[in-house]
Amino acid sequence: MAREPRQERSRTTRRRLVDAAVECLAELGWNGTTVGVIAERAGVSRGAAQHHFPTREQLVVAAVEFLTEEQIAELREQAAALPEGPSRAGPVARMLLNLYTGPKFRAALHLWVAASTDEALRAVLAPLEAQVGREAHRMAVELLGADESRQGVRETVQATLDLARGLGLANLLTDDTKRREQIARQWATLLEPMVAERSSSAGAR
Repeated sequence: MAREPRQERSRTTRRRLVDAAVECLAELGWNGTTVGVIAERAGVSRGAAQHHFPTREQLVVAAVEFLTEEQIAELREQAAALPEGPSRAGPVARMLLNLYTGPKFRAALHLWVAASTDEALRAVLAPLEAQVGREAHRMAVELLGADESRQGVRETVQATLDLARGLGLANLLTDDTKRREQIARQWATLLEPMVAERSSSAGAR
């Protein structure tokens, strides 16, 4: 059987390490997520792990970037199937308010908590989190078709993401699905004017 090209093997190993880092962070937290533990879960040697990511912080940065790319790609895929018009507001609200739930958010939360007392981690994580926040905001604007030149629209988009983070925290200890769905329905009524404006603008072209 032909051997896998070296470049492809390298990409595969990096992906396995990043996947393992996300799983470890979600399950073990920052303190339990060492390069050795990640390497063992990924099925590679510690030396191989450090060849790709010399420090734990570099591996964590790659994991956060991966999480962001995955979430944005998932949102875009879901958004492609959404209807236009005011009825779009409900599905978009649910998508955004579910953004910070599940193991990916749990992994990120462990990092935020650790970075609050770890200066080295904070130094690499703070700029990346700012980038993630900008990307999430940009995606929300795209989904809603929001015109941020209008008064209060930018603040409404940001409030949606802030609300999503808060609901994500509430979901960590207990399943908050039912309450989140009720809030999403109510929040959709606030977003409907922006979505209706998107439809009107598209129809005028």
